[in-house]
Amino acid sequence: MIYEVFMPALSSTMTEGKIVSWVKEPGDKVEKGETVVVVESDKADMDVESFYEGYLGAIVVPAGETAPVGDAIALIAETEAEIATAQQQASGKAQAAPVETPGAIADTKQEAVAAVAAPTATQNGGSTPSNGRTVVSPRARKLAKELKVNLATLRGSGPHGRIVAEDVEAAVGKPAVKAPTSPPPPPPSVTPPVPKVAAAAPVAPAVAGQQVPLTTLQNAVVRNMVASLEVPTYHVGYTITTDNLDKLYKQVKSKGVTMTALLAKAVAVTLQKHPLLNASYVNQSISYPSAINVAVAVAMEDGGLITPVLQNADQADLYTLSRIWKDLVDRARAKQLQPVEYNSGTFTISNLGMFGVDRFDAILPPGTGAILAVGASIPTVVATDDGMLGVKRQMQVNLTCDHRVAYGAHAAAFLKDLAKLIDTNAQSLTL
Repeated sequence: MIYEVFMPALSSTMTEGKIVSWVKEPGDKVEKGETVVVVESDKADMDVESFYEGYLGAIVVPAGETAPVGDAIALIAETEAEIATAQQQASGKAQAAPVETPGAIADTKQEAVAAVAAPTATQNGGSTPSNGRTVVSPRARKLAKELKVNLATLRGSGPHGRIVAEDVEAAVGKPAVKAPTSPPPPPPSVTPPVPKVAAAAPVAPAVAGQQVPLTTLQNAVVRNMVASLEVPTYHVGYTITTDNLDKLYKQVKSKGVTMTALLAKAVAVTLQKHPLLNASYVNQSISYPSAINVAVAVAMEDGGLITPVLQNADQADLYTLSRIWKDLVDRARAKQLQPVEYNSGTFTISNLGMFGVDRFDAILPPGTGAILAVGASIPTVVATDDGMLGVKRQMQVNLTCDHRVAYGAHAAAFLKDLAKLIDTNAQSLTL
């Protein structure tokens, strides 16, 4: 029997995927549930596991090329003797009849698309896969084999219980071996995709008269922005005095706290009083999420942007938020985020103040009700309460809202409370 491996739908908006690298090569043994290929979805590189056991007979779509969701990207032979048949079929020299009947092919194709995507989706949103296997990252699996650690005895600390490399090293009390800078020859176990991702070719510099195609990530951003045009939005600006916030930042910066964590915490705490600004419009109703998840826009070096999400930002302390944020940004730029880590935001922050931008309007991300554009904090001459002139540091923020969810008065009340928190009670963010 020869099975077809199909391009899975790794996200709800994914229409095609790009092959980043093949973990297995033709002729390699493939176990059920083992990673065989790394696919670039809209905003991340995802491990795709095999639904079948056998041998990788032929690669239909080589690394670097794209394929629509549902198209065959490889053939898996059930036995070694069928590898040659798979290779002939891939090159068009064999008839499709020996594989399956036409009706069975259609059924198998639908089953395979769902099945191949299922392990990845389980890593993102569930505690265990549907077939009962422990969810383990490829790097953790390789590390466990090297250090002779029984994965069945470990409890995963990754997203939704996934066992990661840190869990393995904690079990033996020694640091994990760093991934090599260049991809090694394929070993019997799963080869971690991180080195191959790091070695991905950079986007070619623009040349006059040249037409450069968009990356997968840029295309995803384009689709989201076009979808945003259908939403009736409005903008509300506010000037916030940041002297106390800047003073607090100087106090906690040496402890690893970032300004992003401070802003996210301030926004999350304010959202507790204004749940409407954390809501979204869904099917002619207002959907109130169960958590305050603050997404923060991050520019990618190879083009496009991504919004890593600080889950339950109102519940975590500043130091934890900062550690989480650093990890999210590092993995976002390495294209290693799971979808739940960039598509679960309920409120978004876009900060261009670090570039000296004093004010701007942000485009509302699809599926959310508001986004806050943050400008630079700069010294400003202001009139004091006693009628004198003074200098205070101030920043301009601009809130973009979905008018179907929140009205101008709601946005104004939110900004007023946010400004009050930052201006007069910034120290409370450390509690």
